[in-house]
Amino acid sequence: MAACLISSKNLSEKVTNGKTLVVGAGGIGCELIKNLVLTGFNNIELIDLDIIDVSNLNRQFLFRKEHVGKSKAHVAKESALKFNPGANIIAYHDSIMNPDYGTDFFKNFNLVLNALDNRAARNHVNRMCLAADVPLVESGTAGFLGQVTLIKKGLTECYECKPAPTQKTFPGCTIRNTPSEPIHCIVWAKHLFNQLFGEDDPDEDVSPDTEDPEHTADAGEEALHHQAKEGFDGGIERKSTRAWAVETDFNPEKLFHKFFKDDIKYLLSMQTLWKKRRPPVPLDWNSLPDTVEGDTNSNKGKIKDQKIWSMRECRDMFGQSLGILKENFKNQGEDAMLVWDKDDEGAMDFVTATANIRAHIFGIPVKSRFDIKSMAGNIIPAIATTNAIIAGLIVTEALKILEGRIKDCRTIYLSRKPNPRGKILVPCQIETANPKCYVCAPRPEATVRLNTKTITVRSFEEKIMKKEFGMVAPDIEIGDQGVVLVSSEEGETEENSEKHLADFGIRNGTRLSCDDFLQEYNLIVNILHSEDLEDDKEFEVVGDVSELGPKEAATSAENGDKQSGANNGTAANGDDDEVDAVMILDNDDASWAEGAAAKSRKRKPEDTEDPPAKKVKISGPVEVEDDEILILDDD
Repeated sequence: MAACLISSKNLSEKVTNGKTLVVGAGGIGCELIKNLVLTGFNNIELIDLDIIDVSNLNRQFLFRKEHVGKSKAHVAKESALKFNPGANIIAYHDSIMNPDYGTDFFKNFNLVLNALDNRAARNHVNRMCLAADVPLVESGTAGFLGQVTLIKKGLTECYECKPAPTQKTFPGCTIRNTPSEPIHCIVWAKHLFNQLFGEDDPDEDVSPDTEDPEHTADAGEEALHHQAKEGFDGGIERKSTRAWAVETDFNPEKLFHKFFKDDIKYLLSMQTLWKKRRPPVPLDWNSLPDTVEGDTNSNKGKIKDQKIWSMRECRDMFGQSLGILKENFKNQGEDAMLVWDKDDEGAMDFVTATANIRAHIFGIPVKSRFDIKSMAGNIIPAIATTNAIIAGLIVTEALKILEGRIKDCRTIYLSRKPNPRGKILVPCQIETANPKCYVCAPRPEATVRLNTKTITVRSFEEKIMKKEFGMVAPDIEIGDQGVVLVSSEEGETEENSEKHLADFGIRNGTRLSCDDFLQEYNLIVNILHSEDLEDDKEFEVVGDVSELGPKEAATSAENGDKQSGANNGTAANGDDDEVDAVMILDNDDASWAEGAAAKSRKRKPEDTEDPPAKKVKISGPVEVEDDEILILDDD
């Protein structure tokens, strides 16, 4: 009893005097901050980059209507202080990936609590906590599902010990030539936004794909001849879409006819594509129906964003949103570039209008702005109760850590339905670090297969080191030669950017030393040269790293759950926004599949009567089908 009292007293002192960092002030973060101040945590620092949107108000209960447009971190602090005015809370309206928050910053805290909604930030915080040797409580939710786990250097697996499942992608020829689902049209519309106003990526070209494997060379030549004869505006010339649009001053009618008339006529000339498909129907700016497709009463009683637009309304919104985006684009000045954001009205209206026009052309059902926002933004149902449960579990694990009972911490999964013993909260023994993890292993290594003759230094830095391996500002040297390929110092190696890896003598077997000073992260990348990559991939991570990926879930057809990537709906994650891949293995699945390394998981003695728990690796948005869910937005 005395020992128990001493332990409780020590815990109380640590809760009162310790320093805690909370990363994220969204759905989980709001509940977490409230729980912390009510539990007695007095020294809290909170960081979040977002501002409050009206769509947050239905589940982020620290925010009110008058807070819309303000910093989430600052308002969360003000609201939390009403629960405990004596708490010392410091709020940062900033990105946790800002270089100002380095290892020394993280070492100030007794523990870090994650309430994030994107994989890139999770990866970064994971690495910073490993470098600073600070315990991290990771968490996530997806609809009714949730998860909380401890990450501690040398004791547990890290967040990146098991890479996420491959993100869902769509073949370029499907997006450009033969869309068959609404999501194909939405991806095309987002690509068009980038072609006109954003990052001009050749892989996201919206023009008809002349190398479509479904039609022969003769058909392509016939289409070319037909193209020249008819004098189409855009088509196969492959002129820069943005340059052409700027020349026309983003004239809505000319752009409309280029993308929805001339390009469609060109596609029709590829006759082999339409032998077993419904051919698309070109549209004319001045001859569009003003009635809604399907049931004429379908819009009755619906709010604005839930209504289906007629083609004439889509055309008008296409022109209106183009005007807004054109002005925003010009206001950016030289080297202007807009970033697509589901919460930007002009950008969202543009994608809704263009996606629906293209869907109509190909006989695909059109969608409401609300539905398109959900798919384009990779939005999943956000359940306030799930956030509250997970936030409560974060605090219980935090108390164990502060009391020195790290060995008693568990990975806890919140399931959709009770297991055979009636539990929806399933605790599992935390797994130890994977010795071959390319982040937390003693000497991290990874092997990348690519074509050194075609991939540029810029692509290697941006797509592989930053996007695939999560570095923020990498420095890259070639083996023991001391040749600096990429420097984090601005302008130091800019002349290397457009050169190919082979130009620097990089070939099969070359070892690259890659460092990120901010993350204190070092990685050896072994190059495996190949001129025959599968599925037109630019690169792939191979060998031991790929073997760490979660295995396919043996889910039954009855459970209705889907697996999806954070950039679901994009042919590329984009992060963040895109958020990211998630593995859902439903707990009522008869196969009791658990994902990679399930056999090695040790369970608490009191849980041995249960069938093995299902893994719910929450690392970003997924689609969840449930007719009862009405809340569809991201944190």
